[in-house]
Amino acid sequence: MSSKQHWLDKPTNIKLLWRIFLAVLALTIIAEFFVPLKPHFAIEALPAFHAAYGFLACVAMILGAKAIGFFLKRPETYYKADDE
Repeated sequence: MSSKQHWLDKPTNIKLLWRIFLAVLALTIIAEFFVPLKPHFAIEALPAFHAAYGFLACVAMILGAKAIGFFLKRPETYYKADDE
């Protein structure tokens, strides 16, 4: 097995990724001021609504996955019964 460290294990790369993600988010919010929007609902006309909505949707999916994992998890000895 190789002991080569994965590129995501380096803290400098994690910081770089966060900066890239935040820059893309900022560019998305700034682009909303230059692109004419045709909102169907009044709340969609708020600045940065789409970025906030996407973020909250991701948070909801992560929390939902954690909740499902809590109910579906098995004890660590679950497969030991098959080995014996």
